Amino acid sequence: MVFDSSLRRELSRSFGATLVVILTIAMTMFLIRTLRQAANGVVAPQDVVLFLGLVVLGYLPALLSLSLFVAVVLTLGRMYRDSEVVIWLTSGIGVLRFLRPVLRMSWPVLAVIVALLWFAWPWGHRQMQDLRDRFQQRSDLSRVTPGVFQSSADGSRVFFVERAGLESGLDHGTARNVFILTRTDRGESVTSARSGRLESSGSDRMLVLERGQRNEISAPKGDKNLSRFESYRVLMEDRLSAAGPTALPRTTSTAELLSAGTPAAHGELAWRLGLMAAAFNLLLLGVGLAASNPRRPSNWNLLFALLAFIVYFNLVTVSQGWVAGGRVSLPAAVLGLHLGVLALALALLWWRDHAAVLRLWPSRRGAPA
Repeated sequence: MVFDSSLRRELSRSFGATLVVILTIAMTMFLIRTLRQAANGVVAPQDVVLFLGLVVLGYLPALLSLSLFVAVVLTLGRMYRDSEVVIWLTSGIGVLRFLRPVLRMSWPVLAVIVALLWFAWPWGHRQMQDLRDRFQQRSDLSRVTPGVFQSSADGSRVFFVERAGLESGLDHGTARNVFILTRTDRGESVTSARSGRLESSGSDRMLVLERGQRNEISAPKGDKNLSRFESYRVLMEDRLSAAGPTALPRTTSTAELLSAGTPAAHGELAWRLGLMAAAFNLLLLGVGLAASNPRRPSNWNLLFALLAFIVYFNLVTVSQGWVAGGRVSLPAAVLGLHLGVLALALALLWWRDHAAVLRLWPSRRGAPA
């Protein structure tokens, strides 16, 4: 049918354009946050691109839902403003008839959202957690990045090396312009040297600094001591952390969450199932919220639609917290919230459909017989 094919084609174009714009904005925000984490020593600098890809993969279901919702509101809103909907209504096609082409265009995207939430969401967060754990468990000297101030695992030392003459950290050659700040209960010391390298002596690792100075400040008395050296050796207590990674609910597979009976697992399930249900409910809300009056110079339907999206997703987040805290059961949170939104969307569609019929077929009360 011409109506179905034309509407699906326009929805597909609008969805593609909206997804590109939203992905660009989201990737820019995620890149800034990932770079900040790399600067703070949470993520290895060489893993920034991989970490960014995993972050985007984890939030892709929400981005797809938003893009699909905005595409429906924009496309149908444009048809209302250009009076195309009036033409279809006078042809005998009601507002509820718009659901069929919208769902036919959207079902592949909904299937992708379900698959991402069921499989990719826990896998992506598990990979991100592994990247963080591997970087945190590296030795202090291995984590040193040229041109970046890097603290040790216990926070007692701060390292800085210049990029010249060094590939990646002190483990890969001789570094130039080494700076080490050490804080202990006895005081604080600042050591700087023109060059530094690592040497192994049995099971010990020695940091050899050449042509530098050391400034010590005693904490109890406040005495200062400045000394210069041609060669200075420091024994590094550079052991790897033996603590294993902590399993989080978001890194757990959906099958394991279903078998687990903890409130934290149920809270994560409420989030995943909530996003799946929200993606479908938003389509119905988008069809109902897209209606506008072409005679009005301003169109507020997109603003109201975005406000509804924000409120809905905040409610999903709140329901996750309530379930994880044990305040509400999983079935009550999922069914209560999403069935309520579904009923609201269906009521809005019914009202839009009957209001359009009443406008097109006004009452003939008082007409001559």
